[in-house]
Amino acid sequence: MPVPKHVFNPPFNIVRCSHMVLAVRDLEASRRFYEGVVGLQVEEAGRDALYLRGMEERNHHSLVLKRGAEPVAERLGFKVGSDDDLDRAHAFFKERQLPAAFVEVPYQGRTLQAADPQGNPLELYFKMDQAERILQHYARYCGCHPQRIDHFNLFAPDVQASMDFYAALGFRLTEYAESDGPEPRIAAAWLHRKGGVHDVALTSGLGPRLHHFAYWVPGVLNVIHLCDVMASTGYLANMERGPGRHGIANAFFLYVRDPDGHRCELYASDYLTVDPDFEPIRWSLRDPRRQTLWGTPAPRSWFEDGSAFAGTPVLPPVHNFQPIVAE
Repeated sequence: MPVPKHVFNPPFNIVRCSHMVLAVRDLEASRRFYEGVVGLQVEEAGRDALYLRGMEERNHHSLVLKRGAEPVAERLGFKVGSDDDLDRAHAFFKERQLPAAFVEVPYQGRTLQAADPQGNPLELYFKMDQAERILQHYARYCGCHPQRIDHFNLFAPDVQASMDFYAALGFRLTEYAESDGPEPRIAAAWLHRKGGVHDVALTSGLGPRLHHFAYWVPGVLNVIHLCDVMASTGYLANMERGPGRHGIANAFFLYVRDPDGHRCELYASDYLTVDPDFEPIRWSLRDPRRQTLWGTPAPRSWFEDGSAFAGTPVLPPVHNFQPIVAE
C-alpha cells in the first residue's frame, strides 16, 4: 500500500503529543504505582483526579488519572502551535463531519475535543498552566526518572486509513512494517510531529483501542533500575515485556501494566528525524528484528490486550496479519 508523502503545510499545526487521560478504579493504588514506582511527579491530587508530569515537563500535567467504574482510556492529548490552530482544527473536523466541540478542562486554556475517523478521542489545546521547573531537583528523582511523555500507540482496524489521516495533518512517517508479496499492506506505522521517531504509532488490531502510552527516560540504566525497583516492591507481575530493544525506533524498552491493566512503556535510545528529506524505513513483517532486536519475544497479551476508549465501538481489523508470538 502507498507510503504517504510528507505534508509540510498541514491544515493546522499539532506540535506534539501532550497528555494521556485514563480512568482507573483505585486512584490511591494508581498513585502508588505511577508516583512511587515509575517516578512521575504528582502536581495536583484531588478526591477524584490525579495530575502527574515528568521531570523535565513544565506543563501542569502529562498524565491525568480519574476515578471511574471501569478502567478505560478517555483522551489522547495534543498541543497545537497557536490559539488560531484550535479554530482551524475545529473547522477541519466539522468539514469532515467528525465530532468536535470546545470544552472546559481544568488547568488548560481553550480546549477542543474531537475524534479521528476511526473513533480515537482527541483533545487539542494551546495553553496549559505552567509548573515549577524540577529537572534539576535531583533529590526528587525516583523510579526510572521519567522525563517526558513521548508517544501513544494505538490499535487501528485499518492502519492505512488511519496513517493517511494523520499524514494529512502533517505527521511524518519514520518507520513502518509491511507484508511481503505482490500486494504488500502496511501493518504498523510510526509517525511524528516533534522530531523523534513517533508521537503516534498505529498497529493493526481490534480497535480503536489504546495499546500503550510511553515516557522517555534518560538512558538504558534507568530502564534496568526500574526492573529492580518493581521486582523488589511487589510489582514483578506488572512487568509484561522486556527489558529489550526494538529494531523499530531503536528503542530500549520495558512495558509495564498499572493496577488497572493500562499499559505504559518506559524507553530510551530513539533518534532524531527532523531532516526534511528523511526517508521512512521499511521493515518486513517476516523480520523478527523489527519487533525484538534482542530480548524475549512479545507475549500474546502484548498483541491482544488494550484499553478501550470510553463509549467508542470496537471493530475487527480489515487485514489478518500474523505476528510472532512467544508461546
